[in-house]
Amino acid sequence: MVNIHGLNKTTLLDYPEHVAATIFLGGCNFRCPFCQNGDLVLRPERQPVIAQKEVLGFLKKRRGLLTGVCITGGEPTLAEGLADFIKEIKELGYLVKLDTNGYKPEAVRRLAEGKLLDYIAMDIKNSMRRYGETVGAAWVDTGRIKESIRLIMESGIEYEFRTTVVRELHGKEELSAIGKEIKGAEKYFLQSYREETGVIVKGYHAYGREELEQLAECVRPYVKGVWVRGVE
Repeated sequence: MVNIHGLNKTTLLDYPEHVAATIFLGGCNFRCPFCQNGDLVLRPERQPVIAQKEVLGFLKKRRGLLTGVCITGGEPTLAEGLADFIKEIKELGYLVKLDTNGYKPEAVRRLAEGKLLDYIAMDIKNSMRRYGETVGAAWVDTGRIKESIRLIMESGIEYEFRTTVVRELHGKEELSAIGKEIKGAEKYFLQSYREETGVIVKGYHAYGREELEQLAECVRPYVKGVWVRGVE
């Protein structure tokens, strides 16, 4: 069983080219200060739980109206029952997209090899040099991040890499370094930071669209498709 703490019943944004539902799992191994799901990351045990049976029942009723399910968090790969849960979703005929921070490459590999994923979105938090600072965990092993990048690119599964860009943490040097790490990738998105009520640490700032487009130019020599999203 997995602990489900949220269900967005219909989204046109979370799963590219699909009408989907998004399921939120709790807990995370990172403490990114700019994270907008602070309660799910820091205090998952205090959040309401939606029964897995209830969510599966909802998905069964919405077959034909929804085509995809996005599983996000928190960090979904921490959930011990994730594979079994995804199997039940796929038995209902849905495509499954996983959002992950990539710190458990072994979990991503098992799901990929089990043919349980149709789309993977991995957050690249920053350049390897600034990873620990950016994820709020000085102990971070960037080798695990690099392993996930490699296995996702070689998996044959549709994927994207993405970075939430924060003025205090990301600049041209960092974006260029990220581009080198994901060289040859199909898709990369720069996402604009937004300070929401649930953010872990307030006081960070966003770039404007023109500035983000300039940062995107630092990645384009390395990645086939680079886009900016989440900003007017």
